Amino acid sequence: MEERPLHSMKIMGTPRNGRLLARWMTGIMIVLFIAMFLPWQQNIRGTGEVTTFNPENRPQTVETAIAGRIEDWMVREGDKVERGDTILIISEIKDKFFDPNLVERIGEQVDAKQQSFESKSDKAEALRDQIDALESEIGFKLEQARNKVEQTRLKVISDSMDLQAEMTNLDIAQQQYQRQERLYEQGLKSLTELETRRMKLQEATAKKVSAESKLLASRNEFLNAKIELTRLNAEYQEKRSKARSELNATMADMYETSGQVSKLQNELTNMEIRNQQYVIRAPQSGYVMRTLKAGIGQTIKEGEAVVTIMPENPDLAVEMYVRAMDVPLLYQGAPVRIEFDGWPALVFSGWPGLNVGTFGGEVAMIDYANSTNGLYRVLVTPSEEWPEQLRQGSGAYGYIMLSEVPVWWEIWRQLNGFPPDLVKNKKEEPKSTK
Repeated sequence: MEERPLHSMKIMGTPRNGRLLARWMTGIMIVLFIAMFLPWQQNIRGTGEVTTFNPENRPQTVETAIAGRIEDWMVREGDKVERGDTILIISEIKDKFFDPNLVERIGEQVDAKQQSFESKSDKAEALRDQIDALESEIGFKLEQARNKVEQTRLKVISDSMDLQAEMTNLDIAQQQYQRQERLYEQGLKSLTELETRRMKLQEATAKKVSAESKLLASRNEFLNAKIELTRLNAEYQEKRSKARSELNATMADMYETSGQVSKLQNELTNMEIRNQQYVIRAPQSGYVMRTLKAGIGQTIKEGEAVVTIMPENPDLAVEMYVRAMDVPLLYQGAPVRIEFDGWPALVFSGWPGLNVGTFGGEVAMIDYANSTNGLYRVLVTPSEEWPEQLRQGSGAYGYIMLSEVPVWWEIWRQLNGFPPDLVKNKKEEPKSTK
């Protein structure tokens, strides 16, 4: 009799699907175990937007330097403008600048003041010549007066000596007359001889009186000469002071006129520059993004923005923000992979070689202080060609690449909340040789 397996035994056997599942699970575990030892590129993620590296290439507003009224628009939004092209023409609204010939009139005032300055300069030069001539005349006159004083002094000395001689002669004549008179009384001399002696005595007395008068006149003349010297000195001192005072007054007028000339020249230059401000020009080549004022006849204030210009051919960069705990790991030149809004991308952050649709860059600048949101700003510049269609303000996602570690290490780090490993310099410094 043929033996047949029991139905219960068939049911208790291992199902075929279970063995297949076990094989698949074993294979997956082996693959996952092997994957744990694959290299993983650590990275720091950040979000931001497209901007420019140089501030001059960022969108800028064009302001008017003066207040005015809009007369004519020369551009429309989206137009391309070159540096110096006319954007807007305005007219004057301040009454003090209404005169169309104001520049010419100020120029005439400058010329008049300049001529006045030159006239006062000539007057000052004439006064200097007058003072020089007066100094020469003073020296000559004072020297002449001093000579006269010296002459009169010597004359006084001479007349004094003459007086002494006459007084001596008078004493001798008196003595001779007295002796003659005694001899006459004794009868030894005649009356004629006595009268002769009396006449000589009278002559000596007269000469003495004449010498005294002459000495007195010489002294008076000497005194007058000294008074005249003092008077001349005082007179010329007054003339000198008056001339110098007039010269100083003229010089003060010159300086004042020179200041007025400078002020008018400054005003003239300001007016010439102001006349150029009625035409608002493009500060650099670019595209007109937005007109901030509209219409004709609208008034604009001083320093008010009228249009926004996007510079041509900007040097694009990505402005992204990272956490404060990641900043110590960054350095200038660190490689970055960037994903731009509008460009489809398949990103494997740990395996940058498998990324599709991302673009390369490198860290160019790291802020020294955090931003208002508590994050730190990082500027990334291209290390390879970026799309030409990129526009400033577009969103961007960046992955700053750090060191390579095994996958199991990265999982362990993430589970424990440890920071990424510091990047080792690829270019080691050469060892010093002795």
